[in-house]
Amino acid sequence: MELLDAHLVPAVDGVAYGLLLFVVAAGLSLAFGTAGVLNLSHGMLYAIGAYTGAELSDGTWGGLVLGLAAGTAAAALAGAGLSAATVPLARRGHLAQALLTFGIALVGGDLLIQFFGADELPVRVPGALDSSVHLLGHRYPAYRLCFIAMAVALAAFGTWVLTRTRVGAAVRASADDPQMLAATGHNPRAVHTGVLAAAGALAGAAGVLGAPIIGPGPGTSENVLMLSLVVVVLGGLRSLWATLAAAVAVGEVQTLGVSVLPDLAPYLLFAAMAAVLVFRSRFTEPEAHEERGPSSDPVSRLRRLLAARWENRPRATAPAPEAPGRLGAWLSSAGWRRTVPLLVLLAVLFSLPGVLDPYSISLAGSALALGLLAVSVTVLTGYAGLPTLGQTAPFAVGAYATANLADAGWTVGPVQIVLSALAAAVFSAVTGPAVIRARGTTVLMITLAVGELTSAVINQVKSVTGGADGLVGFPPTRALWGGEGMTEERELYVYAAVVAVVAVALTLLVLRSPAGKLLTGTRGAEARMRASGHPVGRYLLVAHICAGALAGVGGSLMVTVQQYLSPADVGFEIAAFALLAVVIGGTTSVVGALLGAGLIVFTRDWVAGSWPGHGPLLLGALFIAAVYLLPRGLAGLRTAIGRPAPAVSTGKAAP
Repeated sequence: MELLDAHLVPAVDGVAYGLLLFVVAAGLSLAFGTAGVLNLSHGMLYAIGAYTGAELSDGTWGGLVLGLAAGTAAAALAGAGLSAATVPLARRGHLAQALLTFGIALVGGDLLIQFFGADELPVRVPGALDSSVHLLGHRYPAYRLCFIAMAVALAAFGTWVLTRTRVGAAVRASADDPQMLAATGHNPRAVHTGVLAAAGALAGAAGVLGAPIIGPGPGTSENVLMLSLVVVVLGGLRSLWATLAAAVAVGEVQTLGVSVLPDLAPYLLFAAMAAVLVFRSRFTEPEAHEERGPSSDPVSRLRRLLAARWENRPRATAPAPEAPGRLGAWLSSAGWRRTVPLLVLLAVLFSLPGVLDPYSISLAGSALALGLLAVSVTVLTGYAGLPTLGQTAPFAVGAYATANLADAGWTVGPVQIVLSALAAAVFSAVTGPAVIRARGTTVLMITLAVGELTSAVINQVKSVTGGADGLVGFPPTRALWGGEGMTEERELYVYAAVVAVVAVALTLLVLRSPAGKLLTGTRGAEARMRASGHPVGRYLLVAHICAGALAGVGGSLMVTVQQYLSPADVGFEIAAFALLAVVIGGTTSVVGALLGAGLIVFTRDWVAGSWPGHGPLLLGALFIAAVYLLPRGLAGLRTAIGRPAPAVSTGKAAP
């Protein structure tokens, strides 16, 4: 009883916090489980409601009701807009949806800050609720008890709507059998829009009602989104009551867990998320990778049309050429199309120090580090078929290994590179078995959990990582034994360029070897590979380890170039940027991943420097444009223009 009395207030706080997460997660579960949209902008919908409610709150019941109505309506409209934005991506899977909605979240978050300000807004509740009540001998805020009652009522109402009404039947049918729903006279598109609008309304209502608990401010949307994802993973997608139980459990970990087990609390949430996902994947057969047909978006159709017209253009007749020699055969093959871009890229890389200023050169070095991270994501996403949002974990291992090696006196660059790659490879070997069994969205969620757990460790193990303050002041790296520490931007860039070229060359050699062909076969025809006796799991594990080592090299380069390291350099945002770089370049293009990383760094640091405070807006616009305009990346654009158009039958016999 004494233990219960000591922790009563945190326990009740956990219930209130969990119920708030439940209202948000119910909308996220509805969007993902019913509409099939992996909405990474759901936290922004919460922020819309929270900011609107805080702005309209004046301490009266009328202000509360007005804020609730306005915030819910605004978030519902935003949800309906998301429906229109994601419909063209329906055939492209959840990866494109995740990147699009993440870009929308960046744009929306920047606009909210510009409109409402960067400071956390105060929220005034009615006087009757702005007081304390006695709860088993303790004083407790009346508003939170009222919120608990409202959230339970909302759960009951939502369950009744989904299970007992015609609207709920239509919603369930849209998830289970949309063709049958259309046959009954309902429009699946309208249901899709209504579901996302309802999900937005739930998030907006949670934002208004939860503003006194989780106030609107910078970082609120990201925090709410991460916790809601944990709730959805733990509770599943089919039962609101299971989601409710998971949300309360998460709320208790966030409040009571910090009070009872402060050292373990930061790890419990994402560890539980990863464990549940791995447990589920162990009892389901890995799904075969789905090969989708050509994209039907307008930009792809335009590219195919241009390619067809280029191929069918009139040509002057000429005498039949003689049989080509070796050089002619190479020029007529695909070899030159692969070699020439690499040679051009090399020439550009090593000419940059002569044309750029020191600041731009340092940005180019950072782009090379991010580029190696993006290449490692390409290996996993494009070749192994394992889309990842957690490749920053081995990237962080390599980065912190290099910083600590330098601090211990190990400042020779090759030594740092090899040891950092080895540490990242060991880390990937340990986490790999939890990843390679899953497929699709489950891989995204497992790798996200691994990345967030790594971030929690970074913030806790201050003796190694410096915690939230990061690491700075360690000795500079020496390019070779006997040399001096590199401090000038140009020599740091040349070092980074040499390491990146060697790492990329080795990666290309492996990917174009028989081992790379086996990995590609695993992605494209996994069932056939398994049936023919290939150890698919072993191939994927080796790919995961090698990709981790490559990410570790990128992390080591980042520390060498920057000469400092902070948790923000290895967080979720960097993981999303790496995945975006892969999408920009093309999921199977190593050179494209490097170009995509360069474009991201150019937008984030150079372009945003001329428009201070709007970096997230520019990056979000880049996310959105890349998803829509480059469905197959820069490599797909080059392929569509350079390859012959498919033959079209005319129904006539050949002369």
